[in-house]
Parts: sequence; C-alpha cells; structure tokens
Amino acid sequence: MNEPLFNIPSDVYQTLSETERYLLHYIHQHLEDISTLSIVTLSERANVSTATIVRLMKKIGYNGYTSFKYRLKQEKKMTDDSDQLKNIDEDIKLAIRKNEEEVLKTIQLQSIGQIEDAVQKIHDADKIYIFGRGFSEMIAKEMTIKLQLIGKTCEVHDDPNIIRLKSRDIDKNELAIFVSLNGETSELVEACQNLSMKQVTTITVTTRIDSTLSKISDMTLVGYKGEQSFFPDYEVRSRLSLHVIARILLDAYVIRMK
Repeated sequence: MNEPLFNIPSDVYQTLSETERYLLHYIHQHLEDISTLSIVTLSERANVSTATIVRLMKKIGYNGYTSFKYRLKQEKKMTDDSDQLKNIDEDIKLAIRKNEEEVLKTIQLQSIGQIEDAVQKIHDADKIYIFGRGFSEMIAKEMTIKLQLIGKTCEVHDDPNIIRLKSRDIDKNELAIFVSLNGETSELVEACQNLSMKQVTTITVTTRIDSTLSKISDMTLVGYKGEQSFFPDYEVRSRLSLHVIARILLDAYVIRMK
C-alpha cells in the first residue's frame, strides 16, 4: 500500500517494522472478521506473534488489541445505523421540507404594516379575549400567557358555550382574537358576528383568507397550510403556520413597546 492505513500519521507509519506493516495490511484486508477474533486466533491466522500485535496496537495509538477491537465494533455499529437511516432518509427530508415550506410561505404572507396595525390594536385594548378550539387552543393559551407576562389583561376561552356567552359581554374598548385553522368553527363564527354587531375590534389568525371568520373579522393574519398531512385519518392538521404568526405578532408587540 502506498498510503498509511487507519489515518495513521505518516511519521508513525515510517517507524513500523516490515512485520508490523504486514500485520497492519492483513488487519485492513480482514476488517469484517477482526472484531470477533481473539489475539491468539489473529496471531495464528496472520502468522505473527501476539507480542507483535500488541506492539503494533500501541504504536498506532491503542492501549492494546482489546481497545482496537472495541473501536472497530463501534465504527461498524455506526455504519450499520447509517445504512438504516439511508432507507428512511428521503421520507424524513420530505417531512423537513414540508415544515420549512409552511414556515417560509407563512412569513412571506405577512405584511409589516398589518403586523404594526395589530400590535397597535393590542396596545390600545383595555382587555384582550382569545378564542380557540381543538388543537388551536394550545396556541391561544400560549398567546394569553405571553400577553399576561408583559402586563396585558388577557383571558382565553375554548368552551363553545362560554365563547358564545363571552362574545355578548365584551366591550367596545376591548379586543377579541380568534385562532382557527380553517376559519369555519361555528361557535367562533357566531362569536365574531356578535362582536361585529357591537363594533368590537376582532383579529383572526387562520390559514384561509376566504373563510367566514376572515370575511367578518376586522383584520386577518393568514398563514400557509400545506396539502400533505402525515395523519390523514385524523383531524390533526399542522398548525405550524398559526404558531409562526402568533410568535411574530407577540415578538413585534414586545419590540414596539420597549
């Protein structure tokens, strides 16, 4: 071989005896078997002494033959794991690209002017009500906690009956925010209609600009929703874009209020 094996520095390779070099090449050619061979068996098969094996191991940076075998086993395991990952690599890449697309396209859909307007409405409101149903509740609750932490009076509701009742009591100097993936949840639509008649300012965070909620809200912040779902048999569509909008909106509020 013209090049040193196992990434051994050239100066170390030059110090090896002919027998040690021969043994090194033998090991390299039989790597698949070496990790299972005892030092005695290797000695017999390579026709070298066990002392030569130990001496070579120490010269190339190992405490002995046992530590060298352990390293080979670890590298083989990593290779096997890598081969398994290759089989599912494309599917995982698809999942990553799907999420990346939703985030990037949602950001592209946002208008700085509209975000500024929403921030001002949040600032001006004496009290904020946030309504969400299903998995959108989690986003609504997160928004509520963050607004409370920065000193805004805010409450969240996810019960259909309470949402309807609350919408009749909200004052004109207060603000209602609706979080809805498709913008068609009946109790949210009814609540928004009640608020519209009372001239209470409403903001909807959704993925459908043509939804009923979008049409009757004073302001709509729209996110992008991909067509593909990895849970097609269940109503658990991704709300990543709604998370992104909520984060942008509240981050912008904190920045403007500094």
